[in-house]
Amino acid sequence: MRTTPVKRAFKYRFHPTDAQAAELSRTFGCVRKVYNLALAARAQAWTRQERVNYNQTSAMLTAWKKTEELAYLNDVSSVPLQQALRHLQTAFTHFFGKRARYPRFKSRKKSRKSAEYTTSAFRFQDGRLTLAKMAQPLDIVWSRPLPEGASPSTVTVSQDAAGRWYVSLLCEDPTVQPLPATDAAVGVDVGLDHLLTLSTGEKVANPRHERRDRARLARAQRQLARKAGGDGANRAKARRKVARVYARIADRRRDHLHKLTTRLVRENQTIVIEDLAVRNMVKNGKLARAISDAAWAEFRSMLEYKAQWYGREVIAIDRWFPSSRLCSACGTLRDKMPLHVRTWTCDCGTTHDRDVNAARNILAVGLTVSVCGAGVRPQRSTPGGQSAMKQKPPRREP
Repeated sequence: MRTTPVKRAFKYRFHPTDAQAAELSRTFGCVRKVYNLALAARAQAWTRQERVNYNQTSAMLTAWKKTEELAYLNDVSSVPLQQALRHLQTAFTHFFGKRARYPRFKSRKKSRKSAEYTTSAFRFQDGRLTLAKMAQPLDIVWSRPLPEGASPSTVTVSQDAAGRWYVSLLCEDPTVQPLPATDAAVGVDVGLDHLLTLSTGEKVANPRHERRDRARLARAQRQLARKAGGDGANRAKARRKVARVYARIADRRRDHLHKLTTRLVRENQTIVIEDLAVRNMVKNGKLARAISDAAWAEFRSMLEYKAQWYGREVIAIDRWFPSSRLCSACGTLRDKMPLHVRTWTCDCGTTHDRDVNAARNILAVGLTVSVCGAGVRPQRSTPGGQSAMKQKPPRREP
């Protein structure tokens, strides 16, 4: 059994008053300003062969507040500003650890509007959340209850491009415990015709959420394109209409993936997937839209953190493993397998469904790797290490 409770973020919509919306908008702007100032200071220091850490940027923030130009930073809670500096420090840590790109400046129009409050900057009592600098609690839509006796450690307030307000409460959730162990294992082959194909032979249809709203999205984008440039009210209204369509698509996609991943984790002890380079795959102009709509990376992310919660194992095999060209019955490897070939017959007489065969091969090599201890993620966990399968065709087969 797990000794330390899992920390989960519970996200809810809320409806701010005009005064609260104005205060939060000011806070978002100040957070963005402090982040950009600190990033610029660190970049300039780097050109002088100097290193600047969080403590030094915190001292800079104190000095900035004393200037006439940036005196407005004193009008909002200081906690979100300090958290912005901590987030910047984390971004640089990931950059120097070669896990992320160099931090970029936040844009007023494009960057996510959010502010993070720690326990010293909010009060949560009797189901009512009051943030610093506010006289009234937030009007939160409690769509699901928090864990009994939960006490949030941090609160993140955000506003999406569609104008919807959200509050996310990070709490310890003692109800998340490892599930009873089982011998079930499954291989998962992702695709476009079918979102998932399991080694059991089951195929999960691809809902194609973006395609369902494509006409509505195109109409909203045409209306936006006809509006004059700048920050006019009509253009802002048209932009929000486009954002609402995108939000509708993303909400449906996320809900579907949550249901799929929860089911896979509950039913299987071991789940084997491919280590796909989705970022490179979307560079294909003909398939980029369909691949993005399938959200394979989001599927994997959900699968991995839920497996960690519930004591399951996710194995990612080498992306170059020829799962489609290998006969799962006799092990014969075919030289070619064009994309239009969906069923094929091996020399041993076995007729294969391309995707089901791939899923079975993924499961087989994943279980072998798990037993032998070979490196299954050479691109991430063991750079330069040997992968479980050494075949590397000139192009990846789905």
